[in-house]
Amino acid sequence: MQPELNQFEEYRPLLFSIAYRMMGTAMEAEDVVQDAYLRYSAANTDEVKSHKYYLTTIVTRLCINRMQSARAQREMHIGTWLPEPIVTANQPELINPADKVSMDDSISMAFLVLLEKLSAAERAVFLLHEVFDYDYDEIATMLEKNEAACRQLFSRAKKHIHDNRPRFDSTPEEHERILSQFLQAVEVGELDGIVSLLADDAVLMSDGGTRRGRATRPILGATNIARFVSGFNRVGPSQYTIELKPINGKSGVVIRLPDNSVYAVLTIEVSQGKIQQVHLVGDDEKLKHV
Repeated sequence: MQPELNQFEEYRPLLFSIAYRMMGTAMEAEDVVQDAYLRYSAANTDEVKSHKYYLTTIVTRLCINRMQSARAQREMHIGTWLPEPIVTANQPELINPADKVSMDDSISMAFLVLLEKLSAAERAVFLLHEVFDYDYDEIATMLEKNEAACRQLFSRAKKHIHDNRPRFDSTPEEHERILSQFLQAVEVGELDGIVSLLADDAVLMSDGGTRRGRATRPILGATNIARFVSGFNRVGPSQYTIELKPINGKSGVVIRLPDNSVYAVLTIEVSQGKIQQVHLVGDDEKLKHV
């Protein structure tokens, strides 16, 4: 292998980690990394001082370019746009080198949904500085902006995250216990049992999909959510199995059909012993990596 391609393989996990957080889907992240590989292998890198910085710049710019068209497609999407869920154990490349925020927090479904409200530049600056520990002068060069502009972008992004990010304080053990109780209550269609596990102002977000029984708009309130999910056995597939898997850093549910294909992925966010958010992903294109 050529020396420069050795360099690329060394940083491939980092590049995927950045691209997934930027794009919100593993499929698009892999496309970005492959595109970066082609550009890097064709470039003259003799004078490159930092291959890590050089490759991060390529991936960041590719992501920003792709996000312009991706945003238009997502605005046309029927239902709430949700990130592509991934089984964390299968993606060790989702590293978090800065460790300013935990890995689980920076790839959680709730966090990635929040990032969708940011502009491409705001998202890039926030992730590069907060998660990947790049300095403002480095980011300014990557984005071809001045340092003051990058600081402003970061400030706006951080304010949005701070103002809109709920606090989820459950331990992994509590999270899995409440998820299991939720599944049991849904399985038997126990409305009161489901309601008791949900916060009064809980919200269920689904990407809709094309199959019967999937919400296309957010469902608000414990009672409304309980009514929707308690009817799953009536409007969902006649036969299915469920698996508990680490989805985006936390225990989630993979619902499979008899042919082993994935019907949907469900995740929750818990705070103060109650489920605050439910995310239901059913878009077939987003379930290929599960």
